[in-house]
Amino acid sequence: MSRSRNTFSSWRRRAVQRAVHAGWEWVRRTGAVTAERPGRFRFGAMGTGTRLAFPLGTVFGEPWIHLGSHCIIGEQVTLTAGLMPDLDLGAEPILRIGDGVVLGRGSHVIADTSVTIGSDCYFGPYVYVTSTNHSYDDPHEPIGKQWPRMDPVSIGPGCWIGTGAVILPGARIGRNVVVAAGAVVRGEVPDRSVVAGAPAKVVRRWDPVEGWQPPIRTPAPVPIPDGVTPEQLLALAEWEADGAGESA
Repeated sequence: MSRSRNTFSSWRRRAVQRAVHAGWEWVRRTGAVTAERPGRFRFGAMGTGTRLAFPLGTVFGEPWIHLGSHCIIGEQVTLTAGLMPDLDLGAEPILRIGDGVVLGRGSHVIADTSVTIGSDCYFGPYVYVTSTNHSYDDPHEPIGKQWPRMDPVSIGPGCWIGTGAVILPGARIGRNVVVAAGAVVRGEVPDRSVVAGAPAKVVRRWDPVEGWQPPIRTPAPVPIPDGVTPEQLLALAEWEADGAGESA
């Protein structure tokens, strides 16, 4: 095969690749769900600036799902209210998500009974929150055919839920709590604490007099000074990438 033909084939593949990427980006933008462009979804409430990224996960029972303002719901996130679609769940919302909540890619929030997520909570990818668990009381009946146990779940404002964490029925997580990646949480978690493990246990807690106990060993991050523009931050990053910071 001649060089000119190889060059043409390579150019054609790059053109097709760019077209595919551009088309997919258009699909993602167009398929996103917002209060202004809800598509087929009819949420009980959806605040300003909230966006469900496309592609969505499973979503049903949306009349009983209330979403606050300025939430970011990542791709393939599942949000459900009720055991199955097309049920009448009454007058009150079942799943309540506060303002400024971020749900990471692939997370699941399963609200067969009340689930409340406070404002400004951040979830990593693939977090699983459920108010329902299988029961196995009858050893002779298949577990999937036994009536499940349900218990409300509440997550206080300002929490960080790490990647792959599982929040089980009956969990009551306080405010400003860190749930470590992969933790399995049930029961009550006090305010301003860090929990880790399966089952999750408190490994660090804030004391009003002594601060964090055990103490945090890493220094606190330095916030960006007021007045610094995004352009200045980009220029600083390029300056450091060029090695100028080391030679100064």
